[in-house]
Amino acid sequence: MQTINQVQDEIIEEFSAFDDWMDKYSLLIEMGNELPPLDIKYKTANNLIEGCQSRVWLQADYEDGKIIFQGDSDAVIVKGIVSLLIKILSGHTPDEILTANLYFIDAIGLTAHLSPTRSNGLVAMLKQMKLYALAFKAKNQ
Repeated sequence: MQTINQVQDEIIEEFSAFDDWMDKYSLLIEMGNELPPLDIKYKTANNLIEGCQSRVWLQADYEDGKIIFQGDSDAVIVKGIVSLLIKILSGHTPDEILTANLYFIDAIGLTAHLSPTRSNGLVAMLKQMKLYALAFKAKNQ
């Protein structure tokens, strides 16, 4: 299993292959399309992320000391962002998630190229993932 930073470094490398932001958006959309569909039973009001302009669902399960995230969105670029966050954080312990420095966001220029509402959505998604980590950590101590 790769560390959070190893996955971030791979993503940075993948995005650095493109200079043009239209190409980077295409890569983001492609990543979103590769995200397995979220089971309809998880598309509930409880799993909707507050603060996102589009609808984003995030499901978290605790298995063998690690958190497994699943997610979906009704917007293609946002779904790509969900896919990136899941790729980086899913399968790690609550402590790893809580202490992770997600430097890939600035390194690939994501914040600079997202609309303010999408940036807020990204922050809301990250916050929710860390809240899940905090909850699972507290529950399993």
